[in-house]
Amino acid sequence: MSRGTVVARRYAKALFELAREQGLVAETETQLQAIVEATGKDAEIRAFLAAPGITAESKVKAIQAAFGGKASSIVLNTISLLIERGRQSEIASLLDAYRIVSGSVLGRADALVTSAKPLSEEYKSKLAAQFGALTGKTVRVENVVDAELLGGLTVRIGDTLYDGSLRGKLDRLSKQLQTSV
Repeated sequence: MSRGTVVARRYAKALFELAREQGLVAETETQLQAIVEATGKDAEIRAFLAAPGITAESKVKAIQAAFGGKASSIVLNTISLLIERGRQSEIASLLDAYRIVSGSVLGRADALVTSAKPLSEEYKSKLAAQFGALTGKTVRVENVVDAELLGGLTVRIGDTLYDGSLRGKLDRLSKQLQTSV
């Protein structure tokens, strides 16, 4: 486990406890996601946050001005703390760690489903039910399209990969043929 992952997990646990005390668990995740998306998509914001010549105080003020009305004080304070300690690069990792921490406590898991074509909402619901029964958790499905997959799909829940893709089956068949010769 990398140092960044450990740091993100510590911050995520603390943020989750504060969010749970205030009854803002889901809202906190949504707010974190909005901040991660905004900072991740805009190269200027990323450059601003990474610039060593800009003080942490200026960075914090800019983030609070940008997200002040859109995020709770616990989210803004956590992001500010990361920036003050020079860990602004961990903001995206914080969201991932928060999802893991909240999911383990609330009995929820996120499934990243990769398919050759976009999945319908009905099919996503079926997948969520199937993998929910398998894991014993409430599963949220996020679909990613990868045209190179050829057919079938892969499902990643935590560290476990379920590979039902045509590419995966062909790879397994190829390996099996190579070892039997």
